Amino acid sequence: MIEIMDKVMEKLSKKAKYSEVRYMSSESVQASMRNSEFMGEGSSSGEGIAIRALNNSISMGFISSFDMEKLDVIIDRVLKNSMKTGRNKLDTSGGIRDKWEATGKHRVEDLQSSDRIEIMKGADELMKSHELSVRVNYIHHKNIREIFENSSGSLIESAYSRIGYFMVGGYKDANSFEQIYRQFGTTGGMESFDELEVEQKIRDTVGNLKVISSSPAAKPGKYDVVISPEIAGIVAHESCGHPTEWDRITGREGSLAGESFLTGKKYPFKVGSEVVNVIDDPTVKGSYGYYRYDNEGVKARKRYLYKGGMTNEFIHSRESAANLGVEPNGGGRASDWDMEPLARMSTTYIEPGDFSFEELIEDVKNGVYIRTYTEWNIDDIRFNEKYVGSEAYLIENGKITGRLRKPTIETNTINFYSSIDAVSNELEFSAGTCGKGDPEQGVDTWMGGPSVRLRNIYIS
Repeated sequence: MIEIMDKVMEKLSKKAKYSEVRYMSSESVQASMRNSEFMGEGSSSGEGIAIRALNNSISMGFISSFDMEKLDVIIDRVLKNSMKTGRNKLDTSGGIRDKWEATGKHRVEDLQSSDRIEIMKGADELMKSHELSVRVNYIHHKNIREIFENSSGSLIESAYSRIGYFMVGGYKDANSFEQIYRQFGTTGGMESFDELEVEQKIRDTVGNLKVISSSPAAKPGKYDVVISPEIAGIVAHESCGHPTEWDRITGREGSLAGESFLTGKKYPFKVGSEVVNVIDDPTVKGSYGYYRYDNEGVKARKRYLYKGGMTNEFIHSRESAANLGVEPNGGGRASDWDMEPLARMSTTYIEPGDFSFEELIEDVKNGVYIRTYTEWNIDDIRFNEKYVGSEAYLIENGKITGRLRKPTIETNTINFYSSIDAVSNELEFSAGTCGKGDPEQGVDTWMGGPSVRLRNIYIS
């Protein structure tokens, strides 16, 4: 494959100011179970090459054939289109020669159908024991190999595996229906998946649905609110990660995945209290969004998106970084060989602080603790938002005193982060699949944080 890529690069380099070739292959398996019934499994595979050239504009081409005659047709088309006037700013750095791997010791390709069924069956039986009438379990894993080469001297090879798990549970009684869903994921071998303790987390989640259905609702009003790492994660992803993707800020994703409330602001822009730090870091080993180099051959690193309550850094691809006049920071991600790399999140989380969870609670006289959620909503510019609790509790005079049913936070991003006065020293993560682009491409992400205390938040 490298020989083929060298030949493509040689032809591109003769007529382009900058060029690159990206190869990607993937092999994946999926299986599902619904209400104790095995629904089947399937597999898919694919491989191909993406070509990009820069002259008067940026031009891209994609092909799944490695026949040089067919490749020549794509190369000529890409070069011809690059001579047309258009978007023509692209970071051209390179010179990186490296290899990296994250496939683990117990490789996912060794997992048998019976193994996948056993994992789902255990979760299904656990959910059934808690009287859940709706039980959906889904497991998938994939192997990915990539090679990136550019005219600036980079040659990067990578091989990694991702394992994901998704569940939906529903409990119904005479008066209500309570539903919960969870997604888990990791990068590496099955030993990394075992470390997620999926069964234990499902047990913690589904065991509460019956109790929730008979719990009283919170009296609407202002409360001090403590949220768990699970909710901190979805908040970080939706109201920090997305609005700091630079292509959203410039409006490129406006009609596709949305825009950003940060558009037109003067930076640094105040988004919250001084204790607010939100990070996006692809280098967290074992995370569902882990990578050492992005799909544009840029070295990944930790990025402080919000720091001390202010905007600090944005997520960039090579193109968005060149447009802003900054160095790319490893945020260019593509879900497959035939997709354009876009500015995307990886592992996004609120940075832990110094407080214990008990210290967050003990300083609350009249409050609500929300441990899990059943629903969330946020608008297209990632500003007005809503989080509906599932497992939740009343806090009175520094103690958790009783259960609550579906307390709901309705606020906006600035008010949410400005209300934070303390964060715990915990750090937990959950997984997600984040869609963006046209054609839409979903990439694997992690999200998380500590427990977080907010003052004077309206609960309905």
